[in-house]
Amino acid sequence: MMTEDRYTTILDALKEKKSMTVAEFTEITGASESTIRRDLIALDDMGKIKRFHGGAKAIEHEYITNEAPVSAKAQLNVEEKSAIAKYAATMINDEDFIFIDAGTSTELMIDYIGETNATFVTNGIAHAKRLLKKNLRTYMIGGLVKPITEAIIGAEAVNSMKKFNFTKCFLGTNGIHMDYGFTTVDVEEAMVKMEAVNRSYASIVLADSSKFDKVTAVTFAAIEKACIITDRLVNDKYIDATVVKEVLR
Repeated sequence: MMTEDRYTTILDALKEKKSMTVAEFTEITGASESTIRRDLIALDDMGKIKRFHGGAKAIEHEYITNEAPVSAKAQLNVEEKSAIAKYAATMINDEDFIFIDAGTSTELMIDYIGETNATFVTNGIAHAKRLLKKNLRTYMIGGLVKPITEAIIGAEAVNSMKKFNFTKCFLGTNGIHMDYGFTTVDVEEAMVKMEAVNRSYASIVLADSSKFDKVTAVTFAAIEKACIITDRLVNDKYIDATVVKEVLR
């Protein structure tokens, strides 16, 4: 078994069992104990696991400190995001007044929106352009432009949202965690997401499975405050906390 394959096998096993010994890892990989120990050291150095004497355990959550540019994020998990976006679009009703958050999954959702009398408000520059190309009634909030995500953020953006009352908001997230809720890396971006949740009858977060058990700098909503559309759950514990739709299971 190649090194990368062993890493994957070890991480997948720890997702299920949480804690395992070196002997157990050798059994499932067929590698020697010395090889497994080197693998565990490497994975610990990468922040993927936590080593202890004679074995390793899963990390309860992964902390994310930075954010990739929109162009890079758009290339990740494309099939999963497309399936999530397609389902999300079916939730739009003819008379809805909707907030669409900036993000790659929410941007994809616009491609699947059919002819509708719904009204849309967004803080995404690319999102507004796509909505207008489909001849959909569109408002764009004002505020500071964040170059890396092409989102309108900050206090001015929040102020411009205060006159709105949304039937639904569709949001992206950088992390989902049972204790820390929905999180993002930017304080000013979190302010906009938080205001959208507070001003919406229903909040829906679009997130592929890579976002689960991850935590970033700022919580914008508790786990029970929004429904989740995902490709598939990595842990069924989230079903007990909120409404979850798995579109690829």
